[in-house]
Amino acid sequence: MPKKLLAALLLLLSLQGFAQDTIPKLKSDTIQRPSFVSLLSGKITSINLTYLEGVTISSYHINDSLLNAPASISVLTAADMQRNNNSDISTILNTVPGVLMQSGGINTNRISIRGIGARTPYGTNKIRAFYGSIPLTSGDSETTIEDIDLNIIESTEIIKGPLSSVYGAGLGGAILITPKQLRWQNNLASVNTTIGSFGLAKNTVRYSHNSKIGSLNLSYHKLETDGYRDNSAYNREGVTLAGELFRKEKSKLTYFGNYTYLKAYIPSSVSKTSFDTNPRAAAPTWAAAKGYEQYKAWMGGLAYDWQAATWLKNSTSVFVNTKENYEPRPFDILTQDNTAYGARTQFFGDFKFLKSKAQFITGMEYFKDGFTGGTYENLYQQNNGNGTLQGNRLTGSDQDRDFINAFAQLRLPLAKKWEVQAGVNYNKTTFTLDNTFPAESTSSEKYSYDAIWSPQLSLLYKPSKLSTLYASVSRGFSLPSIEETLTTNGTINPNIKPENGYNFEVGGKFYSRDEKMFIGISLYRMQIKDLLVAQRVGDDQYIGVNAGETLHQGIEASVNYKWDLGNFNLQPYVGASIGQYEFKEFVNNDIDYSGNDLTGVPSSKINAGITLQAPYGLYLSADYYYVDDIPLNDANSAYAHSYNLLNAKAGWQFDLFKGMAANLSAGINNATDTHYASMVLVNATGVNGSPPRYYYPGLPVNYYGNISLGYSF
Repeated sequence: MPKKLLAALLLLLSLQGFAQDTIPKLKSDTIQRPSFVSLLSGKITSINLTYLEGVTISSYHINDSLLNAPASISVLTAADMQRNNNSDISTILNTVPGVLMQSGGINTNRISIRGIGARTPYGTNKIRAFYGSIPLTSGDSETTIEDIDLNIIESTEIIKGPLSSVYGAGLGGAILITPKQLRWQNNLASVNTTIGSFGLAKNTVRYSHNSKIGSLNLSYHKLETDGYRDNSAYNREGVTLAGELFRKEKSKLTYFGNYTYLKAYIPSSVSKTSFDTNPRAAAPTWAAAKGYEQYKAWMGGLAYDWQAATWLKNSTSVFVNTKENYEPRPFDILTQDNTAYGARTQFFGDFKFLKSKAQFITGMEYFKDGFTGGTYENLYQQNNGNGTLQGNRLTGSDQDRDFINAFAQLRLPLAKKWEVQAGVNYNKTTFTLDNTFPAESTSSEKYSYDAIWSPQLSLLYKPSKLSTLYASVSRGFSLPSIEETLTTNGTINPNIKPENGYNFEVGGKFYSRDEKMFIGISLYRMQIKDLLVAQRVGDDQYIGVNAGETLHQGIEASVNYKWDLGNFNLQPYVGASIGQYEFKEFVNNDIDYSGNDLTGVPSSKINAGITLQAPYGLYLSADYYYVDDIPLNDANSAYAHSYNLLNAKAGWQFDLFKGMAANLSAGINNATDTHYASMVLVNATGVNGSPPRYYYPGLPVNYYGNISLGYSF
């Protein structure tokens, strides 16, 4: 541990971006028009040097300056989203210290922040996410961000730790995605095409218009791949509409809509033997059933911003989203129709305090989510090798969950170099469950958790204009998924409780005098109580129990530098996260796992990279990743081995003629052809004497090429 920590401190990274400490005007200001070629989506810009250009953070915060934010926040720009092959967000998120996005396929992912969420069997929970003002986290606590086209993302913020006073149920943190919009008054039409290994093909067509009174951004994308593994073909199409209307000096209306169609086959996880000898194989039962997931999803929302007085403004938003899901699996066929809607209002203000300006945020959020669904027999074994065949209905249920978040946050200057921030969040969650089939098992239940109060307190010290130090304490919580609230007979378990814990953190952010180097460092300790443990009771059936406590503590550090060499610009970065993640007290099925490493979490992660920008629009980038051993089960009797990955990309960006720009690029991922598990299924168990299927094999060496064309008029 000390050697790893020393190595990390010598490397260090952060994806922090800073801006002037003011509340921005509601009306979009006219800004200097950048070089058009630099706005094409394929351009490589260092993911770690954008802070020198003044990146702002979301208006959800009490200010828009990362330098003055007493928290660990990383910002990824639109250029960062295009640093790889334009189709896989995991390679981008994994450059952030403390964040690990495991990917068993484009549609099979798990995001953990500081080890929070690593034990979730499938998918991502314990992290809240927003796309603009629309929640990407369902009432079932599941978060999905991988369906969003990377070409239409303006920026992505990753907030590590529970800033609970604003975000509510996000024990691990929050992810805020901002839709892309044209930033100068004009029209832009563009097309972006990527072709790669294993049948990868992605096309994005986009049109943007921006004027003094409003804007429009319309895009369509289609992503296909045959997949590296058997039964892993993927097809996704999406249309996105976003913009602003009725722009005035003190008000504007923002609108957003998105439609996604997806059909993705599922190879599932495999055993150690298959992982070592035949990683392309799908799990035998999933291959025989030709299992897949298919859905249509809609999202829509409106947000109205207005300034009520010189010291007060308000942002109010409403949203709705629906999803129709059909998922044939070897053991059954799952059908779900989800509908969610809600509203959020938030007031921002300032007032004089000790001859300085204090700021506050207060607001409320309402969210309601429900679905109707059930399961059917999958008679694939009787279908002559043709895969899924729907049989009789097995179960049916209706589920609804709604919650209210009320929150407030205050920022007070105590002296010239000191300020304090304090906040609180109130959450009340209620849900109902109606089992409608079979007739002999029908039931109707309603349950609510006790109200949860989550305070937050931070202290910020500013030694100079180029550095800040902070200390914070905050409480977070995570609601159980609906599956975790049920007993084996499908009724509600009234004894289940939300996970909760306090996060203690200190950190610092430092520029060099010439502002060419940035250093970020944070140390944290979080102890989670009422740990939710998913106990497997069937082929894909889990129940939840509160079984103990976990400890999450570590250090995250980063360094990035900008080096001008005549006509060349070199931007290296390096970062690391070193942690201790373990079960503090954990007894499950009369087995004591206390003191064991926390399942699914690597103790260390290091990433480094470099970007070279050369004359004539030539550029080159490379990224290195190291991920430590990952415990596969609570007993720590099996581990996924550590691995190293190297990705690289080179390109040429140039103007064809006035208003017309092009960008050509090509890249290689996993250049060393490393054999590794890109995702693991924690606590997997064998069925009928078969070995446990822990492993999702990662892609071997693979290649891609990209061309972008854009016309501004």
